[in-house]
Amino acid sequence: MPEQNPEVRRHNFDEVPLGYTEELAILEAKRCIQCKKPACVSGCPVDIDIPGFVKLVLEEDFIGAARKIKETNSLPAVCGRVCPQEAQCEEACILGKKGDPVAIGRLERFVADYERISGDILLPDKAPPTGKRVAVVGSGPAGLTIAGDLVKRGHDVTIFEGLHEPGGVLVYGIPEFRLPKAIVAAEVDYLRKLGVKIVTNVVIGRVKTVDELFEDGFDAVFLGVGAGAPVFMNVPGENLSGIYSANEYLTRSNLMKAYRFPEYDTPIAVGKNVGVIGGGNVTMDSARTALRMGADNVYVIYRRTEVEMPARSEEVHHAKEEGVQFKLLTNPVEYIGDEHGWVKGVRCITMELGEPDESGRRRPVPVEGSEYVIDVDMVVVAIGTNANPVIAATTPGLETNKWDYIVAKDESGETTRERVYAGGDIVTGSATVILAMGAAKKAAVAIDEYLKRKG
Repeated sequence: MPEQNPEVRRHNFDEVPLGYTEELAILEAKRCIQCKKPACVSGCPVDIDIPGFVKLVLEEDFIGAARKIKETNSLPAVCGRVCPQEAQCEEACILGKKGDPVAIGRLERFVADYERISGDILLPDKAPPTGKRVAVVGSGPAGLTIAGDLVKRGHDVTIFEGLHEPGGVLVYGIPEFRLPKAIVAAEVDYLRKLGVKIVTNVVIGRVKTVDELFEDGFDAVFLGVGAGAPVFMNVPGENLSGIYSANEYLTRSNLMKAYRFPEYDTPIAVGKNVGVIGGGNVTMDSARTALRMGADNVYVIYRRTEVEMPARSEEVHHAKEEGVQFKLLTNPVEYIGDEHGWVKGVRCITMELGEPDESGRRRPVPVEGSEYVIDVDMVVVAIGTNANPVIAATTPGLETNKWDYIVAKDESGETTRERVYAGGDIVTGSATVILAMGAAKKAAVAIDEYLKRKG
């Protein structure tokens, strides 16, 4: 796929991949061999008819291809950009056994963009109104997905979002250069046209409790609030000024439009030498944001090797192209401050890989006497997130596990509270957009069946 030049894009927040042309999309679609038993579909958490939509691309029916995807996925323009296809549908593609798999994600993005730009957006048929009301808490990928599925089944759906814009992690967590805000807004607008109501600036658990939603007449509640509480390493000096969680750093940049400085003078740190701790997609997002905010040097500090990095290989590749420096087999042990209490360095220790741990990755072991200091004036800690306990703390009878994640059945999203369902990161811990969407689709089926039984 054509991309912005790395030397140009490291100074802007415009989207990096430029998307397929019609000619490139057709060429890619020609590679699909239309398997009798398509393994790619079994690799998709939301069961898209992949051979069906690819065949429509080949026939140059791009609008039809977009509608085919939307039969099971209400957010194709999002998934085409941020879904880890290489570990799901494309990993299962038979062509990938001896060469490159069909670029399913890029084709999905192409047809979704084609439909949006053309303006030829057809709303699907909806079931007759059931008179049942469902409250969806959180407007991230899980919340948006279940809202779309339930409203098509005839239910009255209201999404409650704590922040001032809907989209959840899609707008506050993922940078503009990877997922433009306009794309998310268009997907949200599609759901509104379907009939989904969205109420912002309402933190369920504070402004209103789950029990109060039932008192307001809702027949079922779905919790898709994600896992937004930051995690730190608890090493000496971590409370110095200039050390941020990735959650705060990306939220300030995204929702408060720091990426459009000085048009929006948002209070966000602009470091010249920035250390980003971690190895996932959020690490790459933070590092690449810091670069675009004007850093001279950005260091990704990760305690394992690149092989063990959970980040998508495409994101690592883009970060390297843009000039992010990787300090691998390196772990922070202390932050060093100046006389004003601001971070000025991170003391690190070299690691080596030992035996595999419970994640299957080889456990990093410190190398004695290998400590050294990296000069930094800002640090972003991107080592994961925890569950925000506000919902569980205000919902009697809602069981959580030892990490404060909500306990819910995999196949239905049912929780220990009757009529309360949950899915996405608040159940699994930090995972992917598409897995949250897959969980939401299962919960939609379960809620629909419950509401029909209730009569």
